Amino acid sequence: MIISNEKIDTRKLQKAEKIITALQHELKTHIKEGSGPFLAAIYDENDNLIAKAANSVVSQKCSHNHAEMNTIKAAEQALNTYDLSSYNLRIYVTAEPCIMCLGGIMWSGIKEVYYGVSSKKVEEITGFDEGFKPDWLEEFARRGITVYGQIAEHEGEEVLKEYVTSGKTIYKLER
Repeated sequence: MIISNEKIDTRKLQKAEKIITALQHELKTHIKEGSGPFLAAIYDENDNLIAKAANSVVSQKCSHNHAEMNTIKAAEQALNTYDLSSYNLRIYVTAEPCIMCLGGIMWSGIKEVYYGVSSKKVEEITGFDEGFKPDWLEEFARRGITVYGQIAEHEGEEVLKEYVTSGKTIYKLER
């Protein structure tokens, strides 16, 4: 079931389904190459790809190298700015952003967020800790950030299940 913090716009949703499905497919290659299991892409208002990056926490041994954070950094470098708000950018992610990535998205100036697998499903499948995110959809709406979620969720769940069964590292803090 698609969720959103605005009345669902079928044009936006169709575009997001196409992009997120393509990202889920591409993610399989990134996982084979040692990245993952998440991928993000940022597009401008004219549908130009600005940046795309996979999760590289394990390969680069850096806890904040989530797909969203890597992609935001690449977009900021490509546009030579720390404030993306004037570019009317959209981020597409294979799964719901965790608490850290929500902060990064909010403070980057990105205007729209589209994601695949819900955090609840990510946690069930992988055991990752997605963090405490009360009322984040409403908080993003209050800040003028549109969110659509659970897009192509089944495809994304399958990719995550393949990641887990492949024996790849499931990074979790020992508490």
